[in-house]
Amino acid sequence: MAGRRLGPEEAALWARVVATVQPLPGRSRPAPPPAPVAAPPAAAPAKPSRAVPPLPRAKALPKPALRPIGVDLDGGWEKRLSRGLVAPEASLDLHGHTLTSAHAMLDAGLSRAIARGDRVLLLVTGKPPRPEAERPYARGAIRAAVADWIAASRHAERIAAIRQAHPRHGGTGALYIVFRRARGG
Repeated sequence: MAGRRLGPEEAALWARVVATVQPLPGRSRPAPPPAPVAAPPAAAPAKPSRAVPPLPRAKALPKPALRPIGVDLDGGWEKRLSRGLVAPEASLDLHGHTLTSAHAMLDAGLSRAIARGDRVLLLVTGKPPRPEAERPYARGAIRAAVADWIAASRHAERIAAIRQAHPRHGGTGALYIVFRRARGG
């Protein structure tokens, strides 16, 4: 499907965008847009052309005010978690998933664990990026997102803490999710 031709201002803007693109390895830069078509002569005098304004900087979305998770454990829990003495009732492995599928699996896994009455869930996220890694953004994305996902989830009120797992349970590649005791009966 052939699209419309870009006007002079649009072509200049597109050229600025194309200049910022870094092609993937083995690929070339995108082709520049075709030259703009000259506008037919106008009956009224044309306004002087303005320079293309600079692109606005993208604003970071404000983070929602989240209740901090992890301040509700007593010393006994902290000691048992740090020594690896707590046996998780269930585990959930998000390692190797996309962010979208990991988020959906986490929500479903939290629902199941809460319904069963589990106190500790072992969440396998995969190891965080190594400092010497050439592409640190390629690893650890799920682990980096988990705390925000949980804090903003419908299950946030049921979670007492999130702690790094003991090496026998996965160390830096896993987290303990400690649930609050169910209130009532």
